[in-house]
Amino acid sequence: FNIISLILIFLAVAQDTFKCPDDFGFYPHTVSCDKYWKCDNNVSELKTCGNGLAFDSSDPKYLTENCDYLHNVECGEREQLEPPISTPHCSRLYGIFPDENKCDVFWNCWNGEPSRYQCSPGLAYDREARVCMWADQVPECKNEEVANGFSCPAAGELANAGSFSRHAHPEDCRKYYICLEGVAREYGCPIGTVFKIGDGEGTGNCEDPEDVPGCEDYYGDLDLKSIRKSELLAGLNTEGRTKSAPKAKAASS
Repeated sequence: FNIISLILIFLAVAQDTFKCPDDFGFYPHTVSCDKYWKCDNNVSELKTCGNGLAFDSSDPKYLTENCDYLHNVECGEREQLEPPISTPHCSRLYGIFPDENKCDVFWNCWNGEPSRYQCSPGLAYDREARVCMWADQVPECKNEEVANGFSCPAAGELANAGSFSRHAHPEDCRKYYICLEGVAREYGCPIGTVFKIGDGEGTGNCEDPEDVPGCEDYYGDLDLKSIRKSELLAGLNTEGRTKSAPKAKAASS
C-alpha cells in the first residue's frame, strides 16, 4: 500500500466509527447527509434515512431523531447521499417530484408509493419553490397554452369591471378566466358551484348550478356533500390559491 491508499482506508474507517459524546442522542454523520449516529447507553449505531430523506441535525441538544425530505434539510458539508432508488413517478423512494408530462401535477412519494396531487386550474407546480404557482410564472410551463386560446378584452372595453375582469369558460361551467393587466389566468369554482356571468360585462361569481341556466346538471348525480367533506379533510384548494406540497415524516433504518 502507498501512503494515499492508507489515508483513504483510514478515512473510510473513521467515517464508520463514532464515539458518543453523551449516553443518549442522535448525531449527524460527518460526510453523509442521509446517515446519522444513534447513541444509546453510550453505544453508537449507524442509521440511514429512507432513500430520498436526510437527517435533520438542527436540534442543538441532539435529542431529536428526524429524517425529512432532502429539500427541507440543510446538509452543509455533508454532501454524500445513498444512490437513488426509483419507482414509477418517484426519482427516490421518498420525496416530492413533478410529473413527467403534466405541469399541473406532482407526486408525493412515500416508500416508493406515489400519491398524485393536482394544482388548481391555472396553476402549475414549481419545481424549486415546491408549490403551485401561476403557470406563466413557472419556467418549465411557459410554453404550455395556459388559457386555451382565450384572449382578454382590450384595455378600456370593460370600464365597469374594475382592475380585473372575469369571463366564463366556453366549455366548462365550473371554470372561468380572470384577466389582470391583459393576462388571462384560469380559475375554478369551489366544488358544488359553477360560474355565473354577472350583469356587467367582465363580471360574475360562483353560484349554485340551479341558478345558472345551462349548467343545472353539471354535477349530475354526484354526492356533493361527500365530495365537499373529502376535499375539506384533504386540505385541497379549489379556488386557485397557492397550494404547498405535503410534508414528510421521519423514516429510517
